[in-house]
Amino acid sequence: MGSGDIVLEGRGLFRSFGPVEVLSGIDIVLRAGEVHAVIGENGAGKSTLMRLLSGHLEPTKGTVAIDGVPCTFRGPVDAEHRGIVLVHQEILLAPHLTVAENIFLGREKRRGLILDDRRMNREAAAAVLDLGADIDPTTAVERLSIAQRQLVQIARALAVDHRVVIFDEPTASLTPVEADALFRVIARLRERGIAVLYISHRLAEVKAIADVVTVLRDGRLVAHHDASELEPFDMARLMVGRDMSNLYPERRPPPAAADIVLEARDVSVPGFVENASFVLRKGEILGFGGLIGAGRTELLEGVLGLRPSTGEVRVNGKAVRFRTVHDSMQAGIVYLSEDRKGKGLLVGQDLRTNLTLSALDRFRRGPLIDKAREWAALDRAITAFDIRTRRRDINAGQLSGGNQQKLLLAKSMLIEPDIVVIDEPTRGIDIGTKAEIYRFIAKLAADGKAVIVISSEMPELIGVSHRVVVMRGGHIAGEVDGARMTEAEIVVLATGVAAQAA
Repeated sequence: MGSGDIVLEGRGLFRSFGPVEVLSGIDIVLRAGEVHAVIGENGAGKSTLMRLLSGHLEPTKGTVAIDGVPCTFRGPVDAEHRGIVLVHQEILLAPHLTVAENIFLGREKRRGLILDDRRMNREAAAAVLDLGADIDPTTAVERLSIAQRQLVQIARALAVDHRVVIFDEPTASLTPVEADALFRVIARLRERGIAVLYISHRLAEVKAIADVVTVLRDGRLVAHHDASELEPFDMARLMVGRDMSNLYPERRPPPAAADIVLEARDVSVPGFVENASFVLRKGEILGFGGLIGAGRTELLEGVLGLRPSTGEVRVNGKAVRFRTVHDSMQAGIVYLSEDRKGKGLLVGQDLRTNLTLSALDRFRRGPLIDKAREWAALDRAITAFDIRTRRRDINAGQLSGGNQQKLLLAKSMLIEPDIVVIDEPTRGIDIGTKAEIYRFIAKLAADGKAVIVISSEMPELIGVSHRVVVMRGGHIAGEVDGARMTEAEIVVLATGVAAQAA
């Protein structure tokens, strides 16, 4: 384990929300030059612990200490002034401002009384490039992908003078190449003597970068180990209390002569994708991989009517032109966005409203909505999709990430689709819930539905897909299946390394 001085610690931390105790007597120590990972299922208490240590919440009982001295934060800004910065999983940027304006918001660089835009643009470009992204600092954040926004958010946090950096699922929307750039930044933080608290559901990366690992389950500390003592499967077993060796379910290959249910021919999405073609067969799970900015999401959004596009799209052999997502839904296609809080769910509305919104016609009785039938549908969904909630009348935003994804799946299945497109199906979701979602995807295919999975996690793509289409720079770079469906093959196609070497 690391031998640096203790910078930040929590002693006997409890936290309750009303009668519900979500943290029970947690002790944690963060040392200078050490990466301390905290892992656990959704609802284990990781985010609450992180918020206690960064001034977003006060403990119900227990103390937080800096350099051995107990302290009380007046809020997150006070914690930042003391050198403790938090990189949120949720995107907390001003969408209408530029990349540079977001990075320096509230701490703008000046030349006398005038804002020094040139310096801020230069430093912002360098900061995101350090994270492996080439983003124009004058671009409005609303024009960036989810992954690019996450990198900007990380750059903003690291622009503050810091002694402790807390990362909450920083790679949830990043591909391995972008994640590697972040890991190099974390390695430099460690070399400078910065204490790093790292929360992630990606256990292989925890193994790769952490010095020590703390495991939470149901708000309690169940294990604390040197990272060298644990393999990812050991971590998973400690998190969920059971063996997770069968993470990916068995895939039944579709018949060789299975009907083509969706075909794209030379589809272009202006500014993102050029002349992309692919086919999807009944009973097949087709993966889409590639680096950030490769055009995976934009291609499918163009096909389904969420973005302007050209080219030809056929459903069951018939040429179609989807102008809105409602058109594609009418054709039996549902799309689950990677941005489940921004585009998939109405987080300020209750579970019933979210579940039935896309299928209200099924719940009409004359001019009115039959709420009793809606509640009955919600009860069935809670059981069928194992949506874990204390009450059924809460808002969707009060669910954990994994349970929000289950609600989104249940909502999508109400319209009884033939084709399901899922973008980042397990982003920010714990390993136990991942296994449930993988089983559900496999069952969709086994039941004869066709599924497209867009994912930044190569093990996930390989584990759930029958074939993987790899994109690079807005083009389809190739396709892998069978024995060729390996991380090495996908990386070669995604990066163009082989083409560059030739």
